[in-house]
Parts: sequence; C-alpha cells; structure tokens
Amino acid sequence: MPPPKKSSPNAQGSNAIIRVGPAGWSYPDWSGYVYPSRKQKGFHEATYLAEFFDTIEINTSFYNPIRPDHAAQWLDRVAANPRFVFTAKLWQRFTHEIVPANAGGAVGSAIAAATAEDERTVRAGFDVLHNAGKLSAVLLQFPFSFHRTRETVAHLTELLKRFADYPLVVEVRHASWQTPETFAMLAECNAGFCNVDQPVIGKSLEPSAEATSPIGYVRLHGRRYDTWFSDDEAIPSHERYNYLYSTEELAPWAKRVKKVAEKSREVFVITNNHYQGKGVVNALQLISILKGSKVKVPEPLRERFPELESIADAPPAEPSLFPHAKSE
Repeated sequence: MPPPKKSSPNAQGSNAIIRVGPAGWSYPDWSGYVYPSRKQKGFHEATYLAEFFDTIEINTSFYNPIRPDHAAQWLDRVAANPRFVFTAKLWQRFTHEIVPANAGGAVGSAIAAATAEDERTVRAGFDVLHNAGKLSAVLLQFPFSFHRTRETVAHLTELLKRFADYPLVVEVRHASWQTPETFAMLAECNAGFCNVDQPVIGKSLEPSAEATSPIGYVRLHGRRYDTWFSDDEAIPSHERYNYLYSTEELAPWAKRVKKVAEKSREVFVITNNHYQGKGVVNALQLISILKGSKVKVPEPLRERFPELESIADAPPAEPSLFPHAKSE
C-alpha cells in the first residue's frame, strides 16, 4: 500500500508528516461555533472539518466499536481531501473495564474484561479504515488509575501484541510510566508514546517530547485544574475540557512537536479541549505556528473567537446569510 501523501504543516529540518486536528466531531455545542447554525442539506461534520484539517481522532470508538458501514461512510465523507487520515481510540473495554486476575485482588493485578468476540467486533470497523490506508494510529488510552506495576506492564504488553497489526500509540497519565523502561518496552513493541498536556496534579504525567515508534503523538487536554479530578455531580462533564490555550501556552508544545518530528515518520497532534470548539481554535493556531503562515478558518468560529483573525488567510465572508445569533 503506498504511503499517504505528504501533509502540512511540517517541522523545519524534519521530513516527518505532521497532522493536527481535533478529537471527535459530534458535539451538540459545536453548532454555531465550529459548524453553521443552519446547515445545508447533506451536511456532514467530518466533510466540513476535512476542509481545514488533515486528521481527526475518532472518539466514539472509545465508547463503542465502529460499525463497518459507518467507517465506509466516513471514508466517503473525507474523500475530497486526499491527505486526510483518521486515528481512533481503542474501545474502553480493553483499557478501562478490568477484572481482578485473582481473588486476592492485588493492586494492579487485573486482566481486561474484553472477549475474543469483542476483539472481532472492534476489528470489523477498524479494518475498513485500515484496509483503505486511512487508519494511521490506534490509541490505547489508559486512565490515571492505571499505574505501572508488573501486572499492568504484562497487560499492556499483551494488548500491544494482540493488536500489533495496527499502528499503535499508548496514552498513560500516571507518572510511574514516565521511565526509560517504559519507552524501551514501547519501542520493542513498535508502539508510540503519547505525549500529553493535562493538569499536573500529584503524580500526573508531565509534558514530554518522546517518540518510541515511527508514529509520534501529542494530545492536549486543557488545564482545568479545578475540574480535572472532580467528582462533583453538579459540574457538567464538559467542564473538564472547557479550556482555551493561549498562544503563549501553545508555543512550547509547537517546539515539542518539532522535536518529536525529528524522531518520527508521522506525527499527530490532537486537541481534546473540545467544549464549544476551543480545541478547533487551538488546532488552527498550532498549524499556523508550525507552518509559519496563515490558515483557512471556519466562518462561525472566527465570529466567536476574534483572536483567529490574525491567522486567517482570507477576510471574513460578508454578508452572512444566516448569522449564528439567529439560529433556530
């Protein structure tokens, strides 16, 4: 299968392909922010986003396996952008739903609750994208509670072997994994390490620029220290990701991305601070920083976030036929 076409932005001094894009596309709060309030017949979010980005991380696959017919439809939806590829999160049943490996319930001693049938179901959707050359990474995302122990290392290693036919990336959030031994194990399994930006609370993983496979990966979650570990039911779940990075906060990450690109063939930068399209804003800003040029900006978003004017490659569309303020 031929390699994907080269995509911008690209780090100076590196031949790596760098793709920046948001995590997911199906958010009701994006209407009138990222997407027009009134949509034309046949509008699809992925088609729209593919006008501005060369990748999207599929978020729904974390909650349920992708249906093959949906995967085929998504390929059609983004076909107008030949540079576009997906990444996708592995179903949480493999990473979050675990059962004690023995009756004693030793700390970290756990096995995945997933069955062989669960694996077949996951593969059915992934393979549609993979066989088309459009699945460039499968992200194994583990929770903060997944600490590095002998048992969890064994569990992770087994998962990496189980899905080794896909390009894999591992996201861990506890600092116990930020060790040379972890990086060596991932490199041996040809799996990438996900560099994360998150509220650094207690033993949280700190910002890094590691690359352990040809696939480099970065995920930005926002810095909502007040809601990140909150169990207050009165706080809406979206508040965890309600954060807009300043350009000053993005600048160090642009440098880390370039460092990752020096050691990778392909780099993905995913913005997960999704509430009201803030991650889309920051993704566009990162592309502009990395390219050193202006970028195409969605009209609804530039109305909501005036700071995008400075990086927009075209003046605002005037007049607006359906202003977002008059949405139904």
